[in-house]
Amino acid sequence: MSREVTIYHNPRCSKSRETLSLLKEHGIEPEVVLYLETPPDADVLKGLLKKLGFTSARHLMRQKEEVYHELHLDDPALTEEQLIAAMVQHPKLIERPIVVTKDNARIGRPPQAVLEIVR
Repeated sequence: MSREVTIYHNPRCSKSRETLSLLKEHGIEPEVVLYLETPPDADVLKGLLKKLGFTSARHLMRQKEEVYHELHLDDPALTEEQLIAAMVQHPKLIERPIVVTKDNARIGRPPQAVLEIVR
């Protein structure tokens, strides 16, 4: 069964490259979104959070990034809207890679995790 698959990809990230290769090895040619060049907007991020089953935008954030600390994004008083806005403004905060199908999404950490939604 063929599905439309999208990968939010950073070619400089080894896990992202591994995940893209794994998809191709399984005969899947995903749409590749270079999210650092064309960041998703707030509505797309909200949709990704829902498909991922995440209850907080923090689960989609790279909390070890310098900008995360510079912007004090660990402040528990920040709203989901503020966290999402930070990811829109600074897409390097977005965890990668994210593989998306019509109904689901998975983060490719480890890369094999994405196979459960594309089979």
